[in-house]
Amino acid sequence: MTRSISWLALGLVLALVACRRQETTAPPAASAPGAPPPVSAPVPFGVGSIQLGNQIGTDKRVLAAAESFAPGDTIYASIATRGEAQRVMLAARWSYEDGQTVAESSETVASAGPTVVEFHVAKPDGWPAGRYRVDVTANGAPAGTREFEVR
Repeated sequence: MTRSISWLALGLVLALVACRRQETTAPPAASAPGAPPPVSAPVPFGVGSIQLGNQIGTDKRVLAAAESFAPGDTIYASIATRGEAQRVMLAARWSYEDGQTVAESSETVASAGPTVVEFHVAKPDGWPAGRYRVDVTANGAPAGTREFEVR
C-alpha cells in the first residue's frame, strides 16, 4: 500500500512538471544573419511643441523662447512635429486680443519622422501693444495654441 501511494505521488509530481513545461513559452526565434530588422508600426503624426521667439536658427527652431515682444519684432512660431506625415496641412492663425485675425499661413508637411515647421508675422510699422495668440491646426483640427504679449 505504501508503494502504491509513493508511485501515485511520483506520478502526480511528474504530471505537474510536464504541465509546467508546456506553459512556458519558447524564446523568440533569432533572425537570420543579414535579414532586415522587424518593422515597427509607424508613429502617427502630431504636434509636439510650439515655441515663440524673435529669431530662429537654420534648423527653424527659435533661438530664445519668449512670451513678450517689442512692437518692431518679427514673431516666429517654431512647431516641432512627431511621427510620420504622408501629407498634413499645418496652418497658423495669428490673432489680436479682440479676436481680429492678424495673419494666416499654411504649409504642407510630408516627412518620415519628426520635423520642424516655422511660421512668422511681421509688421513694419510696429505691432500695437496688447495680447495676441497663434492657433495651430493640422488638417483643420486644433493642434495647439500659444499666447503672447507685445509691450
